[in-house]
Amino acid sequence: MKNIWETVSFFEEEISNYCGSKYAVATDSCTNSIFLCLKYLNNPTNVIVPAKTYVSVPMAIKHANYGVKFSNIDWSGSYQLGNTPIIDSACRFEEGMYSDGTFCCLSFHFKKIIPIGRGGMILTNDKDAADWLRMARYDGRPTYSYNDILKTGISVMGYHMYMTPEQASRGIEQFYRAKSENKKICGSSSEFMVDLSKLDIFKT
Repeated sequence: MKNIWETVSFFEEEISNYCGSKYAVATDSCTNSIFLCLKYLNNPTNVIVPAKTYVSVPMAIKHANYGVKFSNIDWSGSYQLGNTPIIDSACRFEEGMYSDGTFCCLSFHFKKIIPIGRGGMILTNDKDAADWLRMARYDGRPTYSYNDILKTGISVMGYHMYMTPEQASRGIEQFYRAKSENKKICGSSSEFMVDLSKLDIFKT
């Protein structure tokens, strides 16, 4: 590898090949993967999510300037965010899992199937989306070199949501281990979650 950032690209390629998508975009968390996808879609409407999901999901939706609607949806491993093409797959990871036309968001939290401590990824077949998401996750920068920004310019108002090479390196190691153990779902579902619709913060 020419530089350490190619570790991130290699990890993305390994995950996209395994899951069946053309592209994968590494981020610092599944929550921020969902947020970036919402910002890319740029269609601020109400998004229906399970009342029993992780609390950061409706918060990401609100931060992206969408509305949140809760529904009593039972789920295990993954679920779709309302009428959007976004899949929250924080708890599901398996070979060939990607569905064309979706933005499938993965989690590499320490309790997940690939436990690198913190990290996420977006699976997509859309090259334009992948290009935008790569820039948006890394401060709008089209390359990893900070010194290039005066030459390349910045066309996207980005966010500081990138995966580090250290995380990617650990992710590669854990990916090979998870493949050998043939894990699919890490045990989380609506059964183990609290009802977020009861929280006052989401009632306004």
